[in-house]
Amino acid sequence: MDDYHKSMEEKIVESYKRDEEMMILVFAQWCVNNSLDPEALYLQAYPQQAGNEPLRKALELTVSEEESGFISDDTVLGVLSLYNNDDLAYVVTEAISQRVPAQEKGD
Repeated sequence: MDDYHKSMEEKIVESYKRDEEMMILVFAQWCVNNSLDPEALYLQAYPQQAGNEPLRKALELTVSEEESGFISDDTVLGVLSLYNNDDLAYVVTEAISQRVPAQEKGD
């Protein structure tokens, strides 16, 4: 039974990591779509995490705004909230509030 529990625990951890990577990708693509620097915003929230590997990997997967599907502000904030990523959500909220109204895309 110990092997079963260990296997289940490993699967749960892997699933969480994949989901966390998806959260980072949504954040990074939202930044690209809004002409924001994902690394700069991330460092505002987490200055001690320069060179964050999951963010670097996510940046490799982002596409241009033209190729990307629309990601609303509510979507990125909701995804960050799911992972209790309050510091990054705060930085994103600040970036949203600093937009010129003409740049808002129907949010």
